[in-house]
Amino acid sequence: MMIEPPIDELERKAKGNKYILSIVASKRAKEIETTRRGELATADKKSISIALDEIFEGNVVPSDLND
Repeated sequence: MMIEPPIDELERKAKGNKYILSIVASKRAKEIETTRRGELATADKKSISIALDEIFEGNVVPSDLND
């Protein structure tokens, strides 16, 4: 089974810290849920998957979500 995006690559984006990765991903997923609620109802991906894709692509970085 292939997991996309790869966890090793995601971990590198969070400077090798899985805890930071999980916090950033969960905060971004919550943002997505509040801003794109209607879009998610018909989407085939969950908010956490979208958040991890954004982190992998470099659209979201750990310093973006310091709140």
